[in-house]
Amino acid sequence: MPLQTARMRVWMSLFMRLVCCTALTVSTLVTSAAQETSEGIVAVVNADPITRQALADACILRYGKDVLDAMINRHLIFQACKQQGIAISETQVRDEIHRMASKFGLSMDAYLQLLQDERHISPQEYSREIIWPILALRELVAAQVQVGQDEINRAFVSQYGEAVKCRMIMVSSETTAKSLCEQAIRQPDQFAQLAKQYSEDESSASVGGLIPPIRRHNGDTQLEESAFNLAENQVSPVMQLGDQWIILQAIRRLPATTPSPQAMPAITEQITDKIRDEKMRGASSELFAKLQADSQVVKVLGDETLSRQYPGVAAIINGQSVSLAALGMECIERHGEEVLNGEINRKVLTQALRQASLSVTDVDIESEIARAATSFGYVTADGNADTDGWMDSVTSDGTTTRDVYIRDAVWPSVALSKLVEGQVTVQEDDLREGFEAAFGPRVEILAIVLSDQRSAQKVWDMARNNPTDEFFGQLAEQYSVEPVSASNRGKVPPIRKHSGQVAIEREAFQLKPGELSGIIATGDSYIILRCQGFTEPLVTDPAAVREELTRDLHEKKLRIAMSAKFDALKDAAEIDNFLAAAKNAPKVARTAAAVGSKQ
Repeated sequence: MPLQTARMRVWMSLFMRLVCCTALTVSTLVTSAAQETSEGIVAVVNADPITRQALADACILRYGKDVLDAMINRHLIFQACKQQGIAISETQVRDEIHRMASKFGLSMDAYLQLLQDERHISPQEYSREIIWPILALRELVAAQVQVGQDEINRAFVSQYGEAVKCRMIMVSSETTAKSLCEQAIRQPDQFAQLAKQYSEDESSASVGGLIPPIRRHNGDTQLEESAFNLAENQVSPVMQLGDQWIILQAIRRLPATTPSPQAMPAITEQITDKIRDEKMRGASSELFAKLQADSQVVKVLGDETLSRQYPGVAAIINGQSVSLAALGMECIERHGEEVLNGEINRKVLTQALRQASLSVTDVDIESEIARAATSFGYVTADGNADTDGWMDSVTSDGTTTRDVYIRDAVWPSVALSKLVEGQVTVQEDDLREGFEAAFGPRVEILAIVLSDQRSAQKVWDMARNNPTDEFFGQLAEQYSVEPVSASNRGKVPPIRKHSGQVAIEREAFQLKPGELSGIIATGDSYIILRCQGFTEPLVTDPAAVREELTRDLHEKKLRIAMSAKFDALKDAAEIDNFLAAAKNAPKVARTAAAVGSKQ
């Protein structure tokens, strides 16, 4: 009862604030929604709470190593800033985000929303993990970075100076390059054809060897000097560029561009900023590498001996501790919503098992791992499941551990299979249909897929009046809106029985070789088929594959039943996710404020 009262109090509080949205600020809603999570409960599933500490532990288990590495790097930069008296203000961070957004022609809000939607980076994470370190490193190396006038002049020439329009042949064999060069020198007007035929650089070969204009101070010095020394239509000697051999032909000189005097200040500023940014990136990378090399970092997380020696500590950086609690908070900030959804699902399954007086044992876990190994082809020479090989494959990405795999994939699968145990049976009708689908004859067809009935009727009339495979293929190539049939002149995979496409199957299996189907309406498509014949079954005796078929059908039906059971459990569960409410509070506030401003 106290827990239910607390939940009601939180939601009533949020509701009342929403009602009074006219004078509401974003920070007010964030604070009110976040209060519940700070009190130790992040979600409630059927009156059973999930604590913030449990969520932190689950997040650390999955993402702790990567998040800790990021925290260590940020801490090293912070320590260096502190030693030099450098502080990065919120205003500086906000201005930099605005500058980045302007590069893409977006407002700051639109830019941050794009990062959230496309890269799943929250504004807080972007500010803290990306922008702040960039600004801090820039400040640390600012005194080392100077832009000279000669650098500005070179950059100006590379951008606005004279250029040479060229064709290029690139090959990996020096012998081939010399032979092609001799041919090109004898017949310069054949250079484009030689490039098309022999150049291994596909993008330029497809356009007769044409490449972007070559400018000074913009890349390889040897290439630039060779291009600028060529007369029009002259062919260069063979040059080595990395492991490739290059031949150039000059087409024409492009004169330098002279900007107006009014534009020069802005151009100079833009060039200077670009050079400074490039130099700062290089200097920042060097400084950061030095900070890492000179630091004394002890990673306690994941080391049992060190964890006993330093309880509650995740790492020690130059004598300063990063606590497990701080790591947990950081992990929740980055991955909490995703992990909490998994923990809620686990809680739902745990409650269902308890209610059914069932449990998941270690034997069940090992059996499921063996089943997964076998189903993915990990089998030893004696026919047993190669569980070691399978686990090596699962954990080969370097981020998934055995414990995480078991917790997130194996345990839920076992739990659901136990909950539907005894509900799945394979009947004789299932075996018959399964045999027909897997081993029965299939219809070899050509198909045309149209998006509207009028076009379908027009194409069907043409196919009927010229009943040949060749003409049908031409129609498919010209009219079919489905890529496979259009590109293969109507040829599509053979149609089998019981594939789930009832209308298409029924029509296809009624056809005789050379016959044209009617127009088959399915969904928002209209399909025309032409039968080419039937495949010959390789297996004709159902008894020969009965055991294998029974196993496969049982597995498929079991997975379907498990999915349906889980959906039913989630639909019936009473779930309050306070963490999601806290994260959505700013959106609610913006929407509420917009509504209030219109009233």
